[in-house]
Amino acid sequence: MAPHLTRVPSVAVELLRLLLVAFGAGVGYTLAERMGASPDVRVLGTFDGVWLGVVLGAAVGFVVGGVLSRFVLRRLDRAERALQGLAPEQVVAGSFGFLAGVVLVAVVAWPLFLLGNPVVMLPLFFFLVIIGGLFGFRVAQRRRDAVLSAVGGRAGLAPRRGSAALLPRVVDTSVAVDGRILDVVRAGFLAGRMLVPEPVLGELQTLADSSDVVRRTKGRRGLDILTALQRESGVELESIPDEAPGVPDVDSKLIRICLDRGVALLTFDTNLAKVAGIAGVRVLNVHALALALRPPVVVGDEISVHMLKNGKETGQAVGYLDDGTMVVTEHAADWIGHDCTVMVTSVLTTGNGRMVFAKLTSGSRTSDAGSSVAASAGRGSDAARGRV
Repeated sequence: MAPHLTRVPSVAVELLRLLLVAFGAGVGYTLAERMGASPDVRVLGTFDGVWLGVVLGAAVGFVVGGVLSRFVLRRLDRAERALQGLAPEQVVAGSFGFLAGVVLVAVVAWPLFLLGNPVVMLPLFFFLVIIGGLFGFRVAQRRRDAVLSAVGGRAGLAPRRGSAALLPRVVDTSVAVDGRILDVVRAGFLAGRMLVPEPVLGELQTLADSSDVVRRTKGRRGLDILTALQRESGVELESIPDEAPGVPDVDSKLIRICLDRGVALLTFDTNLAKVAGIAGVRVLNVHALALALRPPVVVGDEISVHMLKNGKETGQAVGYLDDGTMVVTEHAADWIGHDCTVMVTSVLTTGNGRMVFAKLTSGSRTSDAGSSVAASAGRGSDAARGRV
């Protein structure tokens, strides 16, 4: 069964078919005249040669027009199926694309009128113009950001603001010194063009030449990290000159460079990230990324866990956090099937996930003892009633 046209109305198919019917009739008329058909000679019943050419041409246009129209519109429909709705930006971009497609096809197709009778070529011309307009509409919807960036200002619409991760980014000194950025890049979460301003290189060189051992180690580590980043296949590391020589502070230079170039700032410095964000710079704060990926619990946290089953060791009970992290609690076998409050003693990260080890809090142990006393008291009362 042929796919159903869900986005293109059937009237478009019939309109395009009608244009090809008219074109086919015109072609049949022209061919009949050139073949010397006479209106006085009957060829098929009441039809003379000219009318027979018109009828046959229209019939061919009807058949071919229906097949060709549905085929073209189906292909356009498949290219647009991913779009479930039309936002205002899409309507504006699509309209500009439709007009651009119509004008382009009209300019290219107008020589058709020089090849034959203009009345005959007119339906084919409109057929090509409509197809070009529909194609331009689809393309403009897909590339609406590029269209709106070119003409959106005049239409009162601006393109969507893309993600900062897609922009080239200026590397801060803290990124090189920290070193974790290399692991992030190798994990495939950060790639593309990285810009290292000369002030950052100068700051790292100053640290590397320092007489203080700690500062010298930090500077050399930063230079080594930049060298390693330069060797990564997915990273294009580029050194750029100081584009803000009148600004004395390195952090201010970085903000100025990012604003002038329209690029993002890559940093571990939370304070610099806040200042740059206030100034309008797109910021990639790797420290914020590290906080977002930190374990859900740390040593010393008290959490409530529902104990589900026994652990491998005697007295252990196992529960799970909401994210599926296993919590192994010592001396909690009596709590299986109940919720209890435990204190995290260690967090173990393995290749298969994360495990949390914990112990019962004093409140849990007190409650446990209270439950045992209550149970004993209950058993004593039952025995007394039995004696009575």
